[in-house]
Amino acid sequence: MRPESLFPLFAPISALKGVGPKIAPLVERAGGPVVRDLAFLAPSGLIERRHASVAQSADGAIVILDLMIDQHVPPVRRGQPWRIRAHDETGFIFINWFKGFGPHLERMHPPGARRIVSGKVERFGVEAQIAHPDHMVAPDRAADIGEREAVYPSVVGLAPRTLRKLVLEALERAPDLTEWQDGAWRARQAWPGWREALGALHDPRSEQDLSPDAPPRRRLAFDELLAHHLAMARRKASRRAEAARATPISQASQALTAALPFTLTGAQNRALSDIRADLQSGERMSRLVQGDVGSGKTVVAMLAMADIAEAGRQSALMAPTEILARQHFESLAQPLEKAGIICVLLTGRDKGVARREKLQLIAQGRAGVVVGTHALFQEDVIFDDLSLAVIDEQHRFGVAERRRLMNKGQAVHLMALSATPIPRTLELTLFGDLDVSRIDEKPPGRKPIATTATPLSRLDDVIAHLSKATSRGAQAFWICPLVSESELLDVQAAEARAAVLQARLSAPVGLVHGQMPPQQKDQVMAAFAAGEVSVLVATTVVEVGVNVPNATIMVIEHAERFGLAQLHQLRGRVGRGQGRSACLLLYAPPLSRQAKARLEILRETEDGFEIAERDLLLRGGGDLLGVKQSGLPAYRFADPVAQADLVQAACDDARLILARDPALSSPRGQALRVLTELFDWKADDAFAEGS
Repeated sequence: MRPESLFPLFAPISALKGVGPKIAPLVERAGGPVVRDLAFLAPSGLIERRHASVAQSADGAIVILDLMIDQHVPPVRRGQPWRIRAHDETGFIFINWFKGFGPHLERMHPPGARRIVSGKVERFGVEAQIAHPDHMVAPDRAADIGEREAVYPSVVGLAPRTLRKLVLEALERAPDLTEWQDGAWRARQAWPGWREALGALHDPRSEQDLSPDAPPRRRLAFDELLAHHLAMARRKASRRAEAARATPISQASQALTAALPFTLTGAQNRALSDIRADLQSGERMSRLVQGDVGSGKTVVAMLAMADIAEAGRQSALMAPTEILARQHFESLAQPLEKAGIICVLLTGRDKGVARREKLQLIAQGRAGVVVGTHALFQEDVIFDDLSLAVIDEQHRFGVAERRRLMNKGQAVHLMALSATPIPRTLELTLFGDLDVSRIDEKPPGRKPIATTATPLSRLDDVIAHLSKATSRGAQAFWICPLVSESELLDVQAAEARAAVLQARLSAPVGLVHGQMPPQQKDQVMAAFAAGEVSVLVATTVVEVGVNVPNATIMVIEHAERFGLAQLHQLRGRVGRGQGRSACLLLYAPPLSRQAKARLEILRETEDGFEIAERDLLLRGGGDLLGVKQSGLPAYRFADPVAQADLVQAACDDARLILARDPALSSPRGQALRVLTELFDWKADDAFAEGS
């Protein structure tokens, strides 16, 4: 139950004065559905006004003027403003209004009236003007115009003054709450109390008060981070408290390791040791295995699944697309079957008798490893004894989807795989409720990929070189530009490029995009993998993870439009065979400073973890790697990049708190319960939820 002290903050926004059915959706878009969301809406800027005369008002200055109204000048033509001429003892100024407010303005501000006016001055020669002033009031209301005023993110249709008024009303409803921060820590940081910090947030006195380094903002950010890390730590503790059957290292996995045509890297061995320690602990495993494309995550997963199979239990590997699921099956099935472990592939394409036979193998426990797509968590898929769920590209699945698979067994271990390296700065923020293993070495023998950047003006030369390479048997990916948010336009761009290449090359060209039927897409990619297609043109919406060792060329058109992580992922599709590989980044000059830096970083290194760290520095704290793309929490106050020290401190504090007071029953624990309710972190907010 939410504590009663928080009831005013969790009242619907309609409880605020003036928020009716028409304005409520706009206010909700600005903050959220409850009063707390407006109280937590951080200002994005600051208006600073100064009292001035007309003559002292510089172009672009925001001023407060004491004026006498001279006359109203109606517009002569459509589209012109209604103008009010006014003056003080130093000169005259025009107050301009668009959109037909004229008659109303003349009644409100008749000639001869004195008015206090605030707004941004614009000068055109000797004439000064203010368009749509912030305030225009009688002298007895001059106190309504503050010299400083917080600015909030704008919402179309919602007047800034209305939003500001509602935010301040929401702030008034915020109660004083019992302090939850450690006293000594708070004193060292010289932080205000929670209620004082919230008040200071909405009353910035300078630009410095808008900075993430401002003490009130750091205080509120730490509160938010602590609430999140407490929620994650409690989830982690809850999972660990759930007993799981211990699984020893199997003879099957030892035989598989000995039969590998390569030696495991040190990083693979370390990750495998972490996983085996989890499986032998008697506690439920929840582990993320991070590694670049081609770093060998699947091999590590295969050896863990072999341990599970020899113990008489089952594993499921779920991939986000049928293409990836099939690729995993093809790499796993043969070695597993040599070790006496039956591996089954289950996708949405399986129908009739073939599907029933596979379901029977799974239900009887004869299939030790099941590879598939979303089809794995369908109701008719019944496991005999599911013990390990391996989720490939785990960010592509929702919490509910992961849970549906894991609910098909008892105390199922979770191993999440990610080919998108995460900067250490963000690991705690994203995966605080998971243990993390990094595979940060590439298998021996992997040749470096020569990466170059070339302007699009040399497109003809690029196609000519590609023609020569394909005539010698080379294969290439050609990734088409990200045209817009419209997938249809991306498809059109890919179709046009495929047509040009087919006309210019003697080799066969294939095309895949997101609007093709899955079976047709698979056929084209299978033909590319088999060497029947020399150049595969693809849009960015298509998963091109099919393993084609013979593909040695990657061309990325309009590379400046892609993110650094995406460019790195695409480049990783080549360089998997014995031949020397190349990645060509085609760009349209002139490049922005950031785009130029991205391409330079890509040319300098192939280390995905280093690229992730440098990308983070390049983007800075404001962008957070693009919240939608990275899956970062939608924090209200915290900036995990600019406030990385607070992330680590909150994580450490959460662990210490739960070690001393697991039930949060002490006086501080009770206050921390209020904190977690205040920020309302739910189980579904776990980005790698394992339950």
